[in-house]
Amino acid sequence: MTPVLPVVPIWVVLIWVGLLGLAIGSFLNVVAYRVPAGIPLARESRCPRCDAPVRWWQNIPVASWVGLRGRCRECSGRIAARYPLIEALTAAAFIGVALLVATGSLTGPLTGGGSWGATVAVAAAYLSFAAASIVLAVIDLDTFRLPKAIVLPALAVGIGLLTLACLLGADWARLLRALAAAAAVSLAYQLVRLLRPDAMGGGDVKLAALIGLHLGWIGPGGIGFGWGVVVVGVFAAFVLGGVYGAVLMLLRRASRRTAIPFGPWMLLGAWTGIVFGQPLSDWYLRLVIPA
Repeated sequence: MTPVLPVVPIWVVLIWVGLLGLAIGSFLNVVAYRVPAGIPLARESRCPRCDAPVRWWQNIPVASWVGLRGRCRECSGRIAARYPLIEALTAAAFIGVALLVATGSLTGPLTGGGSWGATVAVAAAYLSFAAASIVLAVIDLDTFRLPKAIVLPALAVGIGLLTLACLLGADWARLLRALAAAAAVSLAYQLVRLLRPDAMGGGDVKLAALIGLHLGWIGPGGIGFGWGVVVVGVFAAFVLGGVYGAVLMLLRRASRRTAIPFGPWMLLGAWTGIVFGQPLSDWYLRLVIPA
């Protein structure tokens, strides 16, 4: 595969992508706090305790939190460590996506003169999904909600960017498979919700479509191939969520009736499928169908 940026060293790309991730992570902190509370995103940042405005130099990702020693400059109230952690996590996730793009894992063979543009469009789609994954996981852990104001625009952005990638040279069969996977995974979750209304919410069903889209794009070309990635990503969510619930019960911090936010495990399972789904599905097929 042609390098993503043939004239730019990969380490330069990773640095810039990491810095972008830090900036986006700072914005995700704002979204995670304000969207559930119904606070406009355009409002200036203020300390939630003393309402003092947060100046630009107090809002530099990670560095400002370290410089302020985790406290508000005006009232000395504690600033949660999760803010720099989310910023750092977003930077790490963006770098991970860039590495997947550089290896061709997210694009596959490209055709036509627009392959550069197709690569960038696919990268943008998965960077957007990474950002949505982080903010949705945080909100679900905080509020047991997956706001459609985030899920549905993220789905539209994903479809738009992957369509653009196909217009620029990516395999159209990948997009068809991605759309089919979005519908199939969402339908599967809807069936679970119908059978167990207490175990699945409407937000999970909408999130399933977003997850199916990005899982379905991965894998060999052709709509009939690559479904192992989708299966791994969906199955991993239930395994990870089940393990988490079991650990909580062993620690006596939950019972069988305790509600547990499932969105974070759906998203972690999805990224497990994106990164490891193809080799895991290939390994399983070789196991059950020896050559």
